[in-house]
Amino acid sequence: MNTICPKECKRRTNNNANIEVIDIRETFEYEFSNIGCKNIPMQTLLDNVKDLNNDKTYVLMCKTGQRAEALANLLKCEKGFSNILVMTDGITGWQQKNDPSLILE
Repeated sequence: MNTICPKECKRRTNNNANIEVIDIRETFEYEFSNIGCKNIPMQTLLDNVKDLNNDKTYVLMCKTGQRAEALANLLKCEKGFSNILVMTDGITGWQQKNDPSLILE
C-alpha cells in the first residue's frame, strides 16, 4: 500500500497538476467538512472506475484512512491501477497537520 502524509499531499497538490485528491466519504460527510477536493463516494467511484485516468496519480482520502486503504487495494488488485496513494489518517490527519481550523464534528 502506497501512502502519502497530509503535509506531503498538500505540497504535491500545490505543485503538481498530475495529482488529484479524491474524498471517498459519503456526500453528507463531505458537505459537513471538506478540504475542497473532489468528492466521489466509495461505491460511486467503484461503479465509475472507467473515468479514472491511468496517467494521473490519485490520492484517496476518507475520515481516518481505513476506507481509502480498502478501496485502494480493490483498485490495485482488481482493476490494475498502480497510481493510487492513500492519505494517512485521512481528513483527520489533514486537520492535525495542515488546517487546525477545520471542523470535523
